[in-house]
Amino acid sequence: MWVQHRIQLPAYPRGFHIITEHVVSAVQELREVRVGLLHVFVMHTSASLTINENADPDVPLDMESSLNAIVPENFPYRHTCEGPDDMPAHVKASMMGSSITVPVSDGRLCLGTWQGIYLCEHRNHGGNRTLILTLQGTSDSQH
Repeated sequence: MWVQHRIQLPAYPRGFHIITEHVVSAVQELREVRVGLLHVFVMHTSASLTINENADPDVPLDMESSLNAIVPENFPYRHTCEGPDDMPAHVKASMMGSSITVPVSDGRLCLGTWQGIYLCEHRNHGGNRTLILTLQGTSDSQH
C-alpha cells in the first residue's frame, strides 16, 4: 500500500510545536498498516521537522533558545531582503531537516513513550505550513 496526503497546518508562532495528532488524524489508512513507514516532509525552507520529547513544556522552549544561540540573527548575513529572521530560519531549517520517517507497526506510529513530532517554525510570522505525508506498508489483507 502506498498513500499520500497533503495537509496544511495552521500558522504557528516562532518555536517548536507538537503536531503528532495533526499527522496521525490526516492519515486514516495508518490503522490498516501492519508494518510500514510514514514519511513526513515540510514544503518550506524556513521551517523544519524533528522528533523529540513531548511531555515537558520546557523542552520546546529550550530547543528554541539553543537554536537561537547557535544561529543568531545578528550574524552578518548577505540574504537580508526578507527581514532579520529569514536567513537564520533557512540555516536552522537546513540544520534540523525538512523530513522525518517514522516506523509503523500494527496501525500505530512507533514513537517512544516520550516522543512527539514537532514542527519547528523558524520565522516570526511563517504562516501556514504544508506537509506531504507518504505512507508505505503492508496490511493484513496484503499477505
